[in-house]
Amino acid sequence: MKVSFEQLKSMVVFAQIVEQGSLTAAAKQLGLTRGVASYHLKKLETQLEVSLLNRSTRTMTLTEAGIAYYERCRVITEQANAANQQIENIKNEPQGILKISCPVNVGMQLIVPAINHFKRQYPKIDIDLQLSDEVIDIIKNGFDLAIRGVALDDSNLHATKLTVMSTCICGSPDYFAHFGKPKTPEQLKAHKWVVYQLGSKTLTLQKEGKKHSLIMQGGLSTNNAAARTAFVEAGHGIGRIPVYDAWPKVQAGLLEVVLDDYKSKDIELYGVFPPGGAGSKKLRLFIDYLKHYFVKKHTALGMLKSN
Repeated sequence: MKVSFEQLKSMVVFAQIVEQGSLTAAAKQLGLTRGVASYHLKKLETQLEVSLLNRSTRTMTLTEAGIAYYERCRVITEQANAANQQIENIKNEPQGILKISCPVNVGMQLIVPAINHFKRQYPKIDIDLQLSDEVIDIIKNGFDLAIRGVALDDSNLHATKLTVMSTCICGSPDYFAHFGKPKTPEQLKAHKWVVYQLGSKTLTLQKEGKKHSLIMQGGLSTNNAAARTAFVEAGHGIGRIPVYDAWPKVQAGLLEVVLDDYKSKDIELYGVFPPGGAGSKKLRLFIDYLKHYFVKKHTALGMLKSN
């Protein structure tokens, strides 16, 4: 005998009658009238051709058939409630996988620590982080998000600004001991640079409304930001380095900042994602988390620099 949709409703009503102990209490629990609850019970007994309850004016007990049938109806009700609860959990606690592309140095210095905190708060969101300084086709390669230093012109992608990172001009103590510290932008032109290939080779410094531009040239260049910092630290030249990367080494005495009274162009960090990503709750949650994380990071870095 096939179970109809109407019979499923009657089974739920029957389970509530047993659990609540009366038609009146069951009806109240389900938001029905007593008459409707009684209708479902009678209809169920008619369809099954058995009595499920022994009823009198004062008592109500299960028959042998009612005991067996109730166990099945109880399981159905519990499974329905569990299904609803699972959906609520998904809505309240997003889960699934986020595949993220990120430059190596930004990833190791900023994104990995952020993910460490994020995963503690949202353990059901799995992260697949791919570190590469190459610009990857995120749609073709199935990425949910790419962390990039520029907003792309590709109209098929969406971008949101995550943070703005300040930069500084650094060199190692050994380098400056051999070649001297530049005091003006003009003196920078005589120094060797470690060039970051993925950024602009033109450096523009500004102070009191005046701009000074020069071309960064040197015997070492790289497409990896971490390698650039390592080359500068080793004394092979000076470099324009994000403050988040340079400052711990400055504090450790491994790098020194020059011309810090001049302002260089900030690096804007973007989150780039496919058009459909805007509807992903877990992606929105992660992007919002990153923005909040960077605000706290900048605040902490500002406190360190002021001490």
